[in-house]
Amino acid sequence: MTQQLFQPRRALGRTGFRATQLGIGDVADRRLPLAQLVATVRRALDAGLNLVDTAPGYEQGYSEEIVGQALQGRRDQVFVIDKIDHAEQPVLPQIEASLKRLQMDHTDLFVFHNLSTLEAWSALTSPGGGMEQLAQAVQTGKTRFMGISSHHPAVLAAAIPSGLLDVVMFPVGPYVDWQYIEDILPLAHKHHVGTVCFKAFGAGKLLGDTSGYNQPLQDRPRGKLSSGGEAADTPLLPRLSVQQCLHYTLTCDPDVTLLGLSFPNEQDAAFAAAQTFTQPLAQAQMAAIRQLAVEAIANKGPCWWNPVEKH
Repeated sequence: MTQQLFQPRRALGRTGFRATQLGIGDVADRRLPLAQLVATVRRALDAGLNLVDTAPGYEQGYSEEIVGQALQGRRDQVFVIDKIDHAEQPVLPQIEASLKRLQMDHTDLFVFHNLSTLEAWSALTSPGGGMEQLAQAVQTGKTRFMGISSHHPAVLAAAIPSGLLDVVMFPVGPYVDWQYIEDILPLAHKHHVGTVCFKAFGAGKLLGDTSGYNQPLQDRPRGKLSSGGEAADTPLLPRLSVQQCLHYTLTCDPDVTLLGLSFPNEQDAAFAAAQTFTQPLAQAQMAAIRQLAVEAIANKGPCWWNPVEKH
């Protein structure tokens, strides 16, 4: 059994749930057997992590099945986040389908997934719209709290003061739009809205040569020619370490930093980095990591979580 490394740190906004600084993100991969993925989630739970995130769109419901099995016998100890993938469609049937895959009678939080335009937020809050339907699900015990995930600071700036949300999910890390950190995090704290943040590793772009989520780069720069005239295999692209990414994100201080950790070695690297975080980084250190992130993410395709490319 994995050594318990983490203890609950503070309340997640006004939910009152005391969450660990790291959360368990999507671990679904249909190339891997269900039992292996369930064991991976349980290994993170054994380390003490007590918040898990899933969505029906993650491998067509496979993620929800994994989370449901992994939490059997542990449900009361864990804050479960699920998502409503289609904000424009009736909410209750989506919730019922997710709960069936989870084998649960309720989640702790349902969020509208990737709500990233002001028009979508306006529609969601219109009479009879998605927020009203989600509130009915809270009243009937299908979930306890409501929220959104978003890839646009303007949407979050409009949504957080509304009083409708208990938790918001958005990007925080070395390469994100500055508004997420300088504006949205303080705004959420002011309104007692919990923050569960992702993109600490920039969808993997900051750690390796990928266009995101382990997808290979189509055009990767090569090293210099060897003495024999062959192209060297060593990529020219720079990268950050897990520790740099995680220490930067933890210095920004969201309530929870959500990590998608699909394998034990990935978990161990993240857990070790978190354990060495003893104090916030100095401003000069943060600036240096931001500059390295700009270099590491260059030529790796669009960063869809940054509507305004300013850092």
